[in-house]
Amino acid sequence: MSAAPEAPAQEVPPAAVGEAPADSSQQKIDPWNVSGAVGEDGKIQAIDYRKLVDEFGTKLIDEAMLERFERVVGVKPHHLLRRGVVFSHRDLDLILDRYEKKLPFFIYTGRGPSSDSMHIGHVIPFTLTKWLSDVLDAPLVIMMTDDEKFLFSEKRTVEEVKQYTKSNAKDILAIGFSPDRTFLFNDYDYVGGKFYETISKVSKRITVNTANAAFGFDGSSSIGKVHFAAIQASASFAPSFPHIFGTDEARSSQIPCLIPCAIDQDPYFRLTRDISQGLKYAKPSLIHSRFLDALQGPGSKMSASVASSAIFMFDTPKQILSKMNKYAYSGGRETAEEQRALGANPDVDVSYQYLRFFLENDEELAQIEKDYRSGKMMTGEIKKRQGCAEELSKFCTGFQERRAKVTDETVAQFMARRPLVWRGSEALADLAARPKTDGEGKAEAQEAGETEAD
Repeated sequence: MSAAPEAPAQEVPPAAVGEAPADSSQQKIDPWNVSGAVGEDGKIQAIDYRKLVDEFGTKLIDEAMLERFERVVGVKPHHLLRRGVVFSHRDLDLILDRYEKKLPFFIYTGRGPSSDSMHIGHVIPFTLTKWLSDVLDAPLVIMMTDDEKFLFSEKRTVEEVKQYTKSNAKDILAIGFSPDRTFLFNDYDYVGGKFYETISKVSKRITVNTANAAFGFDGSSSIGKVHFAAIQASASFAPSFPHIFGTDEARSSQIPCLIPCAIDQDPYFRLTRDISQGLKYAKPSLIHSRFLDALQGPGSKMSASVASSAIFMFDTPKQILSKMNKYAYSGGRETAEEQRALGANPDVDVSYQYLRFFLENDEELAQIEKDYRSGKMMTGEIKKRQGCAEELSKFCTGFQERRAKVTDETVAQFMARRPLVWRGSEALADLAARPKTDGEGKAEAQEAGETEAD
């Protein structure tokens, strides 16, 4: 059986081979639920990412966008971008416009601390975010939504989520963010001052009906859940961070952000983009990633509350190999003879899909895909010897070594309210220091506000 060619970078990862695309009335994708459709055979189908692009009204990250990124920034796009794992965007082109013109923008990401330990599905988006901040030399704000994890759980206490925040903050910093460019904060400690002013302005523009329609709330939902939409949205706007972008809101309000996130978070930021025009704030831009499947296979994502679904960052190499052998869904055949004759299906194989996230060498990944699909490679090989368990162990071991060096003082350094240093920060500070001339503020807003888009 001949090997299928590797999918081009601009394609969205398709529904699994042999399965019908998931029906939009059945697959469920929102900030709290991720599940593929259930097929006629009763099995959960792979998530249809192509259909999500149409339903959510986003745009594909195509080959032309990747070529422009490389031309403008001067570096090869991250392997998650090249492979279509990060597959969709809203106004990424406008961020590249600003980079070319040396106009300011920032990157915004976050983490809802729901457990003591993060798993690999939590960490992968942060590795991409670090890479973006590094190659774009852009300031980064990381929001720890401890309030969210209290509000959306019937069991967690405030004290528990605060403890999770302390632990997860160290996990995040172990990824290696620059202290010069990165501000880390948690909502329970940071909400107030200019940030709360922004929250008030945002919340005034979100009706209960709008929140219900966007997030599926109803009369039984707490007002805390409804209000949280305004809190998460407010970190998209530069006036929330006067220590970074200055106190002149006429200027800072025109500085947009880029938000790397999984596609399930898009409803929050669609709403944010909708209300930004009324606030006269720059719209946030987004890039969307597909989910890292749970060990049990396509159509779901890893969960910290289901230990058998996830590889945790503190798992040992022995534990990782055991989980891969015991739980990882296989695209292989029933017998070795059948697999040698017919080949495996990497499109639904968890081990191969994990390699798409973690193995950086494109040529090596292509060879593994070719050998596995043709029947030359067996399932046990791809799980162990040919890379998956080994790559995951290397990733987790390196993380654990860095995590051991993160102290309370390290966290305090990143959480201190201070100016950040990045490409163009001196020019922004100089601009803020001098008084405006008549009409200059409007001209600045027009120049800095080149973010108008759908």
